[in-house]
Amino acid sequence: MADTCQTSSKPRPKYLGLAEILFQIKLPLPGKLSILHRVSGVLLFLMLGPLLYCFQLSVTSPADFLAFKSFAANPLVRLLLAGLIWAYLHHLCAGIRFLLLDIHVGIDLVSARQTTVIVFIVSLALTAFLCWRILL
Repeated sequence: MADTCQTSSKPRPKYLGLAEILFQIKLPLPGKLSILHRVSGVLLFLMLGPLLYCFQLSVTSPADFLAFKSFAANPLVRLLLAGLIWAYLHHLCAGIRFLLLDIHVGIDLVSARQTTVIVFIVSLALTAFLCWRILL
């Protein structure tokens, strides 16, 4: 009786762990934008509760506002707020880009790369401007 189990000449797929995915695979810039869009969305979702609590402190009473103001004066809190401002602006700009791609605007390779660079530049520039105006 002939052996029915034949070996395949195809190489077995390689499992990539998180370290390999982050440091060995070279993603194109639109891929990095997509990952950062997801990360910023998760970050904003996870920080929604603390942000609403801080907002409540800032509008409840003058004493609570002063407590919030002294809390927000901490450099680590300012750094966290700057990161949240960036996450919001990046998520907004990338979301607009993805909506345009959904209606087939800028879908060719050259314009997709250009809009990726535009999203990074605009979100970082707006973050720098708002951090300069709000946090300093």
